Amino acid sequence: MNINFDNDIPIFQQVADLLSESILAEAFVEEGQIPSITELSITLKINPATALKGINILVDDGIVYKRRGLGMFVAKGGCEKLIQKRKDAFFANYAKPLIDEAKRLNIGKDDLIKMIQGGK
Repeated sequence: MNINFDNDIPIFQQVADLLSESILAEAFVEEGQIPSITELSITLKINPATALKGINILVDDGIVYKRRGLGMFVAKGGCEKLIQKRKDAFFANYAKPLIDEAKRLNIGKDDLIKMIQGGK
């Protein structure tokens, strides 16, 4: 896990992204514990408040939850929520603009599929 301090992405968002990647890679499994705020802040060399803010993004999305006195855990279905969130973002950021541009250029469905598959 590394934070890029020269990146335009806020550090707390990078923390959330790193944890999300780890959950998707099954480094942290559902109902399994994630590193504590203290562990994250020491490992990543960041302020604990910044680590907490990153984790709270995942808490707000229902991906991670707190067990009082025990720590933070990946929620049941958390991985699926992450996948769905990514699919939604992929559609909004890539597929929708692609489809809109194809319509403006009168590119039909079959031609668009052929382009996506690597042909012209």
